[in-house]
Amino acid sequence: MKKIILALVLILVVIQFIPALPENSPEPQSSLLIREDIPKDVQSILKSACNDCHSSSAIWPWYAHVAPLSFWIGDHVEEGREHFNLSEWENYEPKKKAHKIEELVEMVEEKEMPLEKYVWLHSEAELSADQRATLISYFKSL
Repeated sequence: MKKIILALVLILVVIQFIPALPENSPEPQSSLLIREDIPKDVQSILKSACNDCHSSSAIWPWYAHVAPLSFWIGDHVEEGREHFNLSEWENYEPKKKAHKIEELVEMVEEKEMPLEKYVWLHSEAELSADQRATLISYFKSL
């Protein structure tokens, strides 16, 4: 039993050195969705509720650097960036932008975003009914 516990501890220590979080990359202002020409309330909502999983400028909390959580969090962020990336917005073709807006509105309306497990640890990301309405109204107007 001692050997098994020792082996598990050794594995946990070793995996701490395996990088698991996606790299943040510099964001050229020209490609961002969160820009000065977007209403401040919409910018604020996107920053607090969407930015960490759907942009190239995630702010990693301390626990995101602890394996095995780092693998799980890194995977979620990579998947989030693949679906919708605020940092790549202006690089999307018009047809893709329209589709992403439809998806965003649907996910916000159905309260599928932000993810409940994210909000559990990041209460500032929880959207009120008014914030949901603000996002939906803004994106439907585009």
